[in-house]
Amino acid sequence: MAHAKQRSTGSAERPSLDQFPTDLSGASKEDLLEVSDRFGVDFIRLQFTDIMGINKNVEVPRSQFAKALDGEIMFDGSSIEGFVRIEESDMLLKPDLATFRILPYEDEGGRVARLLCDIYTPDEQPFAGCPRMTLKRQLARAKKLGFSMMAGCEAEFFLFERAPEGSASTTTHDSASYFDLGPLDKGEEIRRVIVEQLEEMGFEVEAAHHEVAAGQHEIDFRYADALVTADNLTTFKFIVRNVANRYGYIASFMPKPIQGINGSGMHTHQSLFRGKDNAFFDPKGEYQLSKTARSYIEGLLQHARGFCAITNPLINSYKRLVPGYEAPSNVAWSTRNRSPLVRIPDRRGLGTRCELRMPDPACNPYLALTVQLAAGLDGVERKLAVREPVHRNVFTMSFRDRRKYRIDELPRDLHEALEMFEKDDVVKEALGEHLTARFLEAKRNEVLQYNLQVSQWEIETYLGRY
Repeated sequence: MAHAKQRSTGSAERPSLDQFPTDLSGASKEDLLEVSDRFGVDFIRLQFTDIMGINKNVEVPRSQFAKALDGEIMFDGSSIEGFVRIEESDMLLKPDLATFRILPYEDEGGRVARLLCDIYTPDEQPFAGCPRMTLKRQLARAKKLGFSMMAGCEAEFFLFERAPEGSASTTTHDSASYFDLGPLDKGEEIRRVIVEQLEEMGFEVEAAHHEVAAGQHEIDFRYADALVTADNLTTFKFIVRNVANRYGYIASFMPKPIQGINGSGMHTHQSLFRGKDNAFFDPKGEYQLSKTARSYIEGLLQHARGFCAITNPLINSYKRLVPGYEAPSNVAWSTRNRSPLVRIPDRRGLGTRCELRMPDPACNPYLALTVQLAAGLDGVERKLAVREPVHRNVFTMSFRDRRKYRIDELPRDLHEALEMFEKDDVVKEALGEHLTARFLEAKRNEVLQYNLQVSQWEIETYLGRY
């Protein structure tokens, strides 16, 4: 791998990133200006996500650092998917100073730091369409009920070779499968570099391995407060894509890039805490789950079809949610098997949690965690009794057995998911009117554009027959 050059001016005097502060909570503007000067930061990226979860940024040079840290940098919101109309375009980027990190590489332009930002209107009011602040509002609701949400996500991805002209392809770089080693797994070196760079960005990486499909990988990092986890996912996607690109590969978080093999999921582990105590754990409860946990699980199950459009937002997402490829397609829960929508891992005590297996890594992590928390809290507030768990393979159950266990099916496509989303008041309220309207508008247009296409399958099936 060809390493990027360091700038010649003063680069040798810059401290190593090993000396970078590990905790910047409570950092002030003056603290960050001092850190930037000491580590020779040349640019700061003010990063945010659009409604679809795509990373965006405005980059400022050293001369504008003070202004950026004061939240005075504006951008054109009318050019960002799902934000505002052209006649109300100006938006402010208000950085979360605790998210200041120096990127673990240097380009020709010099050393770059990043800050994650919330979006405000020009009159200094929180913007209703900011995904990060939408999650913050739902976490504030949980706090009023006495809870904090902890979450951990397993975001899978593929590494593909570039086509000869440099564009993306679906040619995989190996023929390995689950947990395989090199030389079958040709992604080992890339994964190690990704892990190293994530750790330099403050991640606690727990494991990295090859996944089931050829060219598919997973890197697991430690669970955290839900906002931190969402922030980490945006950083994770950036680092994975960046490292892959530097090695000459394409990293894709597309849910189902290749027909006939497993797609990429983003299994989301979640629990509620009261202070330092896990509110999901009850040593005397059934399955050692508290009433809070059981009601939360039922909330997820009752609203799963309503929030599926948010956690699985692409046309392509629903080509993953089919039987036979380990992805759930039915609304059920279990303490043992992996075919239902919600699984309860074996750990208890502080590690008690539920795992929602439907989300995919194409989702906006802020919105995905928002709707899951809203669904679970609805179950807790209404004190819902959880339905009977299913310990059999759901995919092989008869229609009668599915009805007995109240097992519904997830939406079959994005159109159906959008219809169910529009009928779910709990999910819509969690997102707010602005995001709900913009999301439905954008995704219905996506469905329309897809339906206008004539696929190769149609040509091969119909052209000579009709």
